[in-house]
Amino acid sequence: METVNGKGQILDGHIFIYPADEEELDPHDLLSFMRRNIQYAKDYKHNMQMYLGNHDILNQQRRMYGPDNRLVANLPHYIVDTYNGFFTGIPPKITLDDKNENEALQQWNDTNSFQDKLSEISKQTDIYGRSFAFIYQDENADTCIAYASPTDAFMVYDDTVARKPFAFVRYWKDTESGLWTGMVYYANKIKTFKGSVVEDSDQNNMYSLVPAVEFYGNEERQGVFDNVKTLIDELDRVLSQKANQVEYFDNAYLKILGLDLDEDGDGRPDANLIGNQMIYSPNADAANADVEFISKPDGDNMQEHIIDRLVSMIYQVSMVANLNDEAFAGNSSGVALQYKLLPMRNMAANKERKFTQALRKLYRIVFSADQVVKDKDAWQDLLFDFKQNLPIDISEEADTLQKLSGVVSKETAFRNSRLIDDPKKEVERMQKEKQEEINQALQHSASATDQMLMDDQKENDKEIVGFRKNGESDDEEE
Repeated sequence: METVNGKGQILDGHIFIYPADEEELDPHDLLSFMRRNIQYAKDYKHNMQMYLGNHDILNQQRRMYGPDNRLVANLPHYIVDTYNGFFTGIPPKITLDDKNENEALQQWNDTNSFQDKLSEISKQTDIYGRSFAFIYQDENADTCIAYASPTDAFMVYDDTVARKPFAFVRYWKDTESGLWTGMVYYANKIKTFKGSVVEDSDQNNMYSLVPAVEFYGNEERQGVFDNVKTLIDELDRVLSQKANQVEYFDNAYLKILGLDLDEDGDGRPDANLIGNQMIYSPNADAANADVEFISKPDGDNMQEHIIDRLVSMIYQVSMVANLNDEAFAGNSSGVALQYKLLPMRNMAANKERKFTQALRKLYRIVFSADQVVKDKDAWQDLLFDFKQNLPIDISEEADTLQKLSGVVSKETAFRNSRLIDDPKKEVERMQKEKQEEINQALQHSASATDQMLMDDQKENDKEIVGFRKNGESDDEEE
C-alpha cells in the first residue's frame, strides 16, 4: 500500500482508495491518481500487444551476423479467445420472475446489444485483468451502456470496509491543447476537468449512484496470461533460435580432399565451387581422398524437448486447456475429459461469481433511472444463469431432462439444460402447444359427437319411414 498526496491510497492490484468523508476528489489527488494509472497503462497496453502478436522479440536489437528470424508463438491470443469463448460463448441468461418486467429487461438488453458488450468486457478482463461498464443517458434520454478499458479509466473506492465506489474517472488527451481532459462521475454529480483545472459547474447525476461498475475475474486483477508472460517470451526465443539454426545449417557443404579435379592443367579445379557450397583441397594425400558432405550438429531433440515443455507449462500455469492436445483427440470418456477441463472450469466458476456481483450492481444503476422496469428494487430479484461453452451431447441432455421431469419444475429443469436458451419462453411455448392440442381435441370430439347425432337421426328416420311403409300396406289389406 502507498499513499498519494496524504489522502489517497493505492492498494495491491492497482486499487485506488479515498476517504469516504470527503465530498469529492481534490484536484491534486485526482491528477496523482490519473498519472499513476497512466503508468499502469503501460502494462495494460503491453498485454494488449502480446494478445495482438506484437511480442518483445520483434523489438530486440538485430543480430550482426547470421540468420535473424523473429518467430512469435501467439499463445496469448489463443488462451484469451479460448477462455472467453468458454465463459461467454453461450450468453448468460439474465431474467426476472415477473413476466412484464422480464420482457422489458430482455428488450433493454437487446436494444443495447448487452450480451455482445458483456463478451467484450469479459475479454478485456482476460487481457487487462479488469474492465469497466458505465451507464449514461443518450440524446433521447434513453438509458444506455458502454464499456471502457483500464488504459483510460479507473475507479476510486472509499476507505470503508464495504469499499463502495467513490468516483469513476474517464480521461483522454485533448488534441488541440495537448492537456489531459476527462470526466469524474460521483453519485450526485458529474464534473469535467482539463489539465489541473476542474470546472465549477456541476452536472446532475440522475442515478444517485456512481454510474459505473468494475468487472474482474479475481481479486488480484490478473489477466488470464499474466502468469505465463515470461514462458511465452522464452518460447518465442527458442523458436526463433531453432529457425536460425535450421537456416544456418540448411545448405550442407561438400568437402573434396586429396583429389585433383584439375584435368586441363590450368591450375584451377574444373568444378564450379562458387555457389555450390564446396570445400576443395588437392594437396592432401590422394590415397586418402575424401569426398563427403559435412554433417551438421544435431540438437533438434533438445530443442523440441524444451519447446514441448514450455508449451505444456504455459497451458498448465494459465489453467486454460489446450483443446488441440492429443488428450482431447483420443477416445477419452466424458468424465476423463471433465477432469482435464477442471482447472479451467474452476477458474470460470470464480469469474462467474465476480461477474454476478458486478452485474447485479450494474442493473441496480440501470433500474434506478426508472425507464427499464417499474420496480427500482428489481435488481435484487435478478436471476443469472451462466452456461460454460462445452460440446453438447444432445442424447445425454434429453435423457437428463426426462429424468428431471416430475422431480423439479419445468423451468428449473430447463435452466440446467444447454439446449434451451430461455426457460421462461420455453415453458410458455409448451403451455401454448398443450392448449392448442386440447382445443384441437375438443374440436374433434365435438365433430365426432355431431356425427354420432347425425347417424342416430338417420337411423331414426329410417325406422319411421319403414314403420309408415308397413302401416300403409296393412291398411290396404283391410
